[in-house]
Amino acid sequence: MKIAYISTSLPNECGIATFNANLSNAINQHKTISKDSFVIALSDSESLDAYKYPSDVKYIIRQSNQKDYLRAADYINTSQVDACIIEHEFGIYGGESGLYLLTLMARINKPIITILHTVLKQPTYIQQTIIQQIAKRSASIVVMSQKAIGFLTSIYQVPKDKIKYIEHGVPDLEPAKDNPIKKAYPFKDSKVLLTFGLISRGKGLETVVEALPEIVKRHPEVKYVVLGNTHPGVVKNAGEEYRDSLKRLAKKLNVENHLVFVNKFVDEQELHHYLSATDVYITPYLNEAQITSGTLSYAVGAGAAVISTPYWHAQELLAQKRGLLFDFKDSAQLATMVSELLEQPQKLNELKYNAYQYGLTLRWPAIGKNFIKVLEKAIQEKQKTTLENRNIIDVDSIPTFDLGHIRRLTDDTGIVQHAKYGIPNLKEGYCLDDNARALIMALMAFEQYKSKEALDLLPIYLSYIQYMQKEDGNFRNFLSFNRNYLDEVGSEDSFGRTIWSLGYLINFAPNNSYKEFAVELFLKSVPHFSQLEHLRGVANTIIGVNHYLKANPHDESIVNELNQLAIPLVNAYQNNKDGEWHWFEQTLTYDNALLPLALLCHYEISGDKQSLDIALEALEFLTDKTLSFGFLNPVGNDGWLEKNKPMAQYDQQAIETMAMVLVYFKAYEVTKDEKYMHNLYQSYQWFLGENSLNLPLYDHETKGCADGLQNLGVNRNQGAESTLAYLISHLVVFKALEIEYRYLADDQKLKADMLEK
Repeated sequence: MKIAYISTSLPNECGIATFNANLSNAINQHKTISKDSFVIALSDSESLDAYKYPSDVKYIIRQSNQKDYLRAADYINTSQVDACIIEHEFGIYGGESGLYLLTLMARINKPIITILHTVLKQPTYIQQTIIQQIAKRSASIVVMSQKAIGFLTSIYQVPKDKIKYIEHGVPDLEPAKDNPIKKAYPFKDSKVLLTFGLISRGKGLETVVEALPEIVKRHPEVKYVVLGNTHPGVVKNAGEEYRDSLKRLAKKLNVENHLVFVNKFVDEQELHHYLSATDVYITPYLNEAQITSGTLSYAVGAGAAVISTPYWHAQELLAQKRGLLFDFKDSAQLATMVSELLEQPQKLNELKYNAYQYGLTLRWPAIGKNFIKVLEKAIQEKQKTTLENRNIIDVDSIPTFDLGHIRRLTDDTGIVQHAKYGIPNLKEGYCLDDNARALIMALMAFEQYKSKEALDLLPIYLSYIQYMQKEDGNFRNFLSFNRNYLDEVGSEDSFGRTIWSLGYLINFAPNNSYKEFAVELFLKSVPHFSQLEHLRGVANTIIGVNHYLKANPHDESIVNELNQLAIPLVNAYQNNKDGEWHWFEQTLTYDNALLPLALLCHYEISGDKQSLDIALEALEFLTDKTLSFGFLNPVGNDGWLEKNKPMAQYDQQAIETMAMVLVYFKAYEVTKDEKYMHNLYQSYQWFLGENSLNLPLYDHETKGCADGLQNLGVNRNQGAESTLAYLISHLVVFKALEIEYRYLADDQKLKADMLEK
């Protein structure tokens, strides 16, 4: 097996780098592992020469350089790697909480084992999302404490069978017969208390310093040794302020001669000497939220007598008399425990013996073998996996349809257009666009699920539309929260979307009363069709007219309106198509897929071959621009896509994705070409994390959808437009699945009939 390790790497003085070096060495010693296994190193510097990496580092990812992550994935995929091991800590990857890692993982086509060094009990939304996406893309998740398993299953909803428990490894070393540390200051002729690791305020070293006066009073030979450098991030922001504050505290307490700093990063052999020479090892962390501690594991592995605060990892590792626990920040309790332990050599030696015996099971050769088993299983499962010939989406990956956020946004007037996070922003009032979309969504939900909840919402949205229609048949758009009109005439887009919703209601009305009401509003608006000037207003109107004519196929006047509406779209395409540019305008902007969708709707009613040919050619062009990455990458609204210029990547909008889902479904209905089903499913997955940042926009907690994908994450506001776009897309996907499964059922029946014959 050839393994790629993705981690920080020595000589970077980082605990993750040390862990990965030990792990890779333990795994690579095994006879089944290729000598060509290598490391992809994460660097916190923009310079590729910042660290003198060893020869096994074959590629460097600069933490904040997004392109490096993509290039690294390509390097792994072309290096005949069998599997990847990723060390995960939020701070070592770029982007908010390290989200750039998801870009890398999404591009790797090898099985991935991810080791989580931190599992938070109270993650932010982005941190929780990142861990969920890591779990989704990993064959296995490895954690080093039982507590972490509980967090992953209950907080992050990671399936338990995907989680592997492998404890933190420790050096395979025995105490030296002639330990040089014991002969040197400050160990010679002293009782030594030790803490090691990168120094920062969260380590709680002041608790030990505050305990020293009482300890020294009973044991004047005691020295407290702090081994390690100050954390580089602390040095960068605050210098040695924390270390200096500890010195000042010791002086104030008259124990400055009993506090010794050894300010250096030591290798494992020297560290083992320090631990073996120590009388009592102390980890005085300030709170319980420490899921894994490499320093604690090393101390136990070296057979040290450990006293620790009861953080999560300490509770597990020091159980069964392998160490002692004292309360957070309780220097008096610590002083008593240390003094009594030094006065009871038998108890001290019992702790050391128990720790040493348990540490034998943690040594790296044994831990390496456990990882090899996980790797072998992941590779075997990858090899067994075969892709289905048909493009049926994984139904288990689709969230359950839920109107919770829509109900929250809807009052007795209509649906509020904006939200602050998942809370309705009443200051922004209502708009016609969203109530039209909400009407369509409610009808689709009733049609699909016979949802009474959706049916109960329908009259609210329809009455809003009626309230916004003027006497001349046109529509206003915006309404304040106190129900005052905010415009005299709405946009052509809002007009077209309203015609779409009314046409859809006429086609799928749950009873005659709704249909008759919708027909009245629809026909009143028809005189304005010929006045439309903007292509998207025209396109939305065509889609609505298509639905009207499916319910009223013999209304020749509306058929004529439909044919007239198609003319500006056809003309726009013919006037703008040029060489490789197959589009209706000189710029791809928003709701792009609606333009070919409208011509497909025109063809469906009229049979006009020209409309069909233009629609499919334009759709192919749009697909090439946005779906050729292995995921949907819609045109960003921060610059759009002008002819012969680069495409704006962000912000990506949910309505763009909804339009793609709708056009592919219609293209399949018209042509029966299976590729459109594949494209439909692929587009929908944009909502669930198959996008350029590999972050889901659908929020499983609120049941809403984020307002857009931005270059550094998602817009956490969850307004009506984005949530309705998601729900409509969801409903279209399930309509498509019905067709797929019906086809498969027929196919199975055909096979059975053939066998019988």
